[in-house]
Order: sequence, then structure tokens, then C-alpha cells
Amino acid sequence: MDFTFYKRLASALASQFGKNCEVVVHDLTAGDHEKTIVAIENGHVSHRHIGDGPSRIVLEALQQKDQSKLQDESGYLLKTHDGRILKSSTVYIRDENDNVCGIFAINYDITELLMAEKAIDSLLNHKNEPKIPERIPQNVNDLLDDLIEQSVAVAGKPVALMTKDDKIKAIQFLNTHGAFLVTRSGDKVSKYFGISKYTLYSYIDAKSENGKETQENGF
Repeated sequence: MDFTFYKRLASALASQFGKNCEVVVHDLTAGDHEKTIVAIENGHVSHRHIGDGPSRIVLEALQQKDQSKLQDESGYLLKTHDGRILKSSTVYIRDENDNVCGIFAINYDITELLMAEKAIDSLLNHKNEPKIPERIPQNVNDLLDDLIEQSVAVAGKPVALMTKDDKIKAIQFLNTHGAFLVTRSGDKVSKYFGISKYTLYSYIDAKSENGKETQENGF
């Protein structure tokens, strides 16, 4: 897949909207799931560079067997490690067979605008409660940590209080969201949940709520 056009588009958008607008192009065909970024403009926004990656959305795209279920997302919030808030949009790049081969993402730093919002509250809309933004990872280890944290939230209780079913629910969340595409993730997840690698495999293969089995991934 030739990403030349998307790289040019990234450069144009970053130039148009200035230093607060980060634009990222991910290549999902290269084979290395941990180095998906092939172009990035204004990378200082998220402190990432060419050769870094992936994000949660990238892993989900790599994990998804049914490509038709992948839908573009726009206007969601992310948070950087230093606390800045980004308004983000993601567009899936598809080949001639409609398979996802890349991701085009825009992350606009709205931190200063949010600060201004507090000063001019009467001019802005406060009807909806703000959604807590998801953190944007700087590397795959951060991403895996975030996914583990989210899996615990899905289970609804700390690991020390989890039943077997709770752990199955958490681990199948990790599997669905592509956590096991990260190198040696199986070791880290097993240790975190206090289970063996054999048990981890069995939890991934356990029947899901809809009666279907999840697919086993390599670690």
C-alpha cells in the first residue's frame, strides 16, 4: 500500500491548523505491530515519532476479523501523559478489497481552549457532562497498562476480589481489544491476574456471553 497521498494530506492539515494539530498515519500492513507510525506531523503533541505505535484503535483494527465492523470515529477525547486534552478523529484507510490497511488520525490539542472555557463559561455549552478522556500511549507498554486498567474496570472489582468468571471477563476484554498482539503481553497479564500461562489460554478460549469462543492469539 502506497501511503504517499496520506503523508501529503497529513502535512497539509498540520500546516493549515498549526502546531496544536497532530496528524498521524499508521501502516497496518508492515507486519510489526509495535511500529505502525509511518508519518507524523507535530508529534510533540503526543511525544511520538515515526516508528512508534500503536494506539488502542490500531490494536483493535489489527484484532478485528470482520473488517466491515470497523467504523470511522470522530470527536472523541484523548489525554496525553502530561495531562493535555486532545480532540481526535480516526479514519480507516482501506485497500481495493475494502480491507483496512492503515489509519489516518487527527489529534488536536484543545487544552488551552478548555482553560478559556472556564473563563467564558457563559459562551460555551455545559449541558452534557464531560466524558473522561482516554490516555494516548507513548509506547506499547503504556498501552498494555492502560488496557489492563480498563479490563479491571470492566470486571468491576480489583484483582484480589475477582472470581474466576471476573477474570475471564477481564481477559476476554483484553483479547477483544488486541492486547495479546503486544510482545510478551501474555507474561505480564498472567502475572497481573495471578494465573498461569496455561490458565490464561483457557480463559481466552472460554465461552463468551454470546456462546461463541474467542480466538487464541500468539504471545
